[in-house]
Amino acid sequence: MKLAIIAANGQAGQAIAKEAVERGHQVTAIVRSENKSAAQDVLQKDAFDLTKEDLAGFDVVVNAFGAWTPETLPGHSRLAEHLATILADSPTRLLVVGGAGSLYLDESQTAMLKDAPDFPAEYLPIAEAMGAGLEIYRQATAVNWTYISPAADFDAEGPKTGTYTLAGEFFQVNDEGESYISYADYAVALVDIAEKGGYSKERISVFA
Repeated sequence: MKLAIIAANGQAGQAIAKEAVERGHQVTAIVRSENKSAAQDVLQKDAFDLTKEDLAGFDVVVNAFGAWTPETLPGHSRLAEHLATILADSPTRLLVVGGAGSLYLDESQTAMLKDAPDFPAEYLPIAEAMGAGLEIYRQATAVNWTYISPAADFDAEGPKTGTYTLAGEFFQVNDEGESYISYADYAVALVDIAEKGGYSKERISVFA
């Protein structure tokens, strides 16, 4: 397949690029500066300046954009709106590296993980920003998107085991009561979804 990875220089982007290239896919890094990922091709451009033509011809576009500072957090919603516009009515699939904070805690779908009393305060702004982006994708009925939330403990340094569990909209833990996934195993799950298809216009989650 032909994949494009927005923010391929980030930790998630690099893990996904490495996994996709190792499986024989043709990967283009969409980055603002010099490419640091394993991608074979590079489109050096700001994600907010991408055009419909830039993304035409890709089987899958991965949005691995991440912002952490107060002034950049609105970028999650801005980019969601931009991608929803330029990918409308396109056959290209959009896979979004999401966040865990917007996962629901119960079947009523009223309380989210970010609303829990013990949710770390320092992560609340990013959880709310990414959750706002998810709501934009939910309205993007003309886009073939899938939003993939990682576990609460999303470990950049963790090993690649090649195993994972897919879940839906609800916060899940493993048999040890942990919500954990390494970036490497998250990348395995995302590339599997890219290859196998499914989950159109759905938010799913992955944990080890």
